[in-house]
Amino acid sequence: MITINQLKSEIILDKNQVRGRERLGTSDIIDSEEILRRKAAKQLGINASDIKTLEITRHSIDARKKPRLFNVYTLELGLGSMEREEKLVKRCRNNNICISSTANYKFPSAGAEEMRHRPVIVGMGPAGLFCGYMLAVNGYKPIIIERGYDVETRTKDVEAFWNGGILKPNSNVQFGEGGAGTFSDGKLNTLVKDKNGRNREVLRIFVKHGAPREILYESKPHIGTDVLKKVVASMRDEIIKNDGSVIFGVKMTSIKTDNGKVKAVVINESEELETEQLVLAIGHSARDTFEYLHKINIPMEAKAFAVGLRVEHKQSFINERMYGEEYADLLPAAPYKLTAKTSSGRGVYSFCMCPGGYVVNASSEEKRLAVNGMSYSGRTSPNANSAIIVQVTPGDFAGKGALAGMEFQRRLEEMAYSLCGGRVPVQYFGDYVKNQASEEDKLFLPCIKGGYDFTNLRGLLPAECEDAFIEGMEQFDRAIEGFAGEKAILAGIESRTSSPIRIPRDDTLQCPVLRGLYPCGEGAGYAGGITSAAMDGILAAERIAERYRQAY
Repeated sequence: MITINQLKSEIILDKNQVRGRERLGTSDIIDSEEILRRKAAKQLGINASDIKTLEITRHSIDARKKPRLFNVYTLELGLGSMEREEKLVKRCRNNNICISSTANYKFPSAGAEEMRHRPVIVGMGPAGLFCGYMLAVNGYKPIIIERGYDVETRTKDVEAFWNGGILKPNSNVQFGEGGAGTFSDGKLNTLVKDKNGRNREVLRIFVKHGAPREILYESKPHIGTDVLKKVVASMRDEIIKNDGSVIFGVKMTSIKTDNGKVKAVVINESEELETEQLVLAIGHSARDTFEYLHKINIPMEAKAFAVGLRVEHKQSFINERMYGEEYADLLPAAPYKLTAKTSSGRGVYSFCMCPGGYVVNASSEEKRLAVNGMSYSGRTSPNANSAIIVQVTPGDFAGKGALAGMEFQRRLEEMAYSLCGGRVPVQYFGDYVKNQASEEDKLFLPCIKGGYDFTNLRGLLPAECEDAFIEGMEQFDRAIEGFAGEKAILAGIESRTSSPIRIPRDDTLQCPVLRGLYPCGEGAGYAGGITSAAMDGILAAERIAERYRQAY
C-alpha cells in the first residue's frame, strides 16, 4: 500500500446552495472518492484506473490562508502489486509519498498457563470497557464490576442532578458505565504512538458499535455524548453475548491475597469473587479506592497534573477567528488548541476543548464541586468551551505522600462548592483580572448543565496558578485575537484533568508487590482521555491473554 500525506484540495462552497441549511458536517465538505482518485493519480504520475483501492486515513481543514480554506488528506492506496508500489514510491522521490506503515492490529495467541477463575475488571470506564470487551470476544469470559449504573439509569440520575436534584455519589458524571468520558465531547484524539495498531482498533470497535465512520480519519475525531451512550451500551451487549458478565451498583471494598498474589475481590463488603487476575481500571475519581489501596500498602506515588478553569466564548466568534468570516457560519463548529509557557516556567494549555458544547457540573463528592466540558454529536450549542489549565507538581501540594495531589484537588473543590453553595461559580474574564465579582450580562450567558451563579473566582486557584492562568490567557489572545476578551466566561473548578496518582507496574502490567493486580488506565496514571485509556485497557487484556489460556 502507498501512503500520500498532505494532499490538499481547496474547499469551494456555493453559499447560495447551502444558505438556510444547518451547519455542514465533514461528509458535506470532503471530496468524493472519484476526485481524490484523480488527484492521487496526478501526484503519482499514473492513471486513475491504476488505483485499485483508496481509503482516507486522515483529514483536517487548513485555514492558514483564509479566506481560502483547504481539505488536507492522508490517503492509503493500493495498486494491486507490492513490487509496483515500491518502484513507484522510489520513482516519485517525494517525502510525502511512502510505503504504508499502518499496523494491522492482532490480539495475541493464548498463553500456556491455565486460568483457574474468570478475570475480574474493576471499573467500566474506557479502560475497563475495552479490556473486558477484548477478553470477552477472545473467550476469556471476564466479570466487570462497576460501582455506578448502566448508562440509561446513569443518564437519568445525572440529568436529575443538573436540574436541581441530589448528587448520587455512585451515579454521576464520574461514575457509571462508560466512565467520565461518557459525559464529554467523546474526543478520541491522542498523542500516544500507535505502532501496534491499538488506536486504530479502538476507533474500529467504536464504529462497529454505532460511532460515525468519519472518526477513522478525522484529525480531531469525536463522537458526542448522545451517540457515545449508545455505543457504550452496544459494547456491553457484545460482552454479555460472549459470556462476559457486567455487574452494576457494586463496589470493590477489599482484595484477598495469598502469598503475595491476588486470591479474590470482595464487593460491597460481603460477596467474594475468586480470581487470580484483577484489572484495576478505577478511573481518576475513585478516591476512596485510592485510600484503601494506600492503606494496604500498594505502592503509589503522587504525580503532576493540571488545574484551571473552563473558559467559554461564543462559537460564532471562534468560527470567525479559525475559518474567516466567509465560511464561519457554514463549516463544522471549529476547535482550537493552545499552549503557552509563562514567565514562571509553568505550562498553560487548553484541554478537552468542546466546540458547540456545555460546561457541566461534574461533581462526585458531597460539598465538593468540579466542572468538565461536554458536546453532543451535532455540536450545536451557541458557546464553545475549553479548560484552560495550569501545570501543578507534587511541589505545589501541601503535605507529602502518594495522596497529596488528591487532597489538593479536594481542597480546591471544597472552595469551589462554598463560593455559590454548590452551584457552578462563574465570572467574566475582565472582572477576574480586576479581582471583582461579576454581574450577569444578558448579551453573553454561560451554557452550563447545572445551576450557576456569578461571583468572584479569584483566590480559588493558588496565587502562582492564578498569575500563570492570566498570563496564559494573554498569550492565547495573541494567537486568537479577542480570546482574552472582557466577556469570556470562566467557570470553576477544573480539577479532574488526569489522575493525581500513579500506581507502579512492571513490564507484565502487574503490581510488583501483588501479582495478578493490573493497574490500568487513567486512574492508575497511564492514560489521559478516552482513547489512551481504551488502548491501555486493550494492553492489559493482551498481557493476560499472553500468559493464560481459558479454562475455569
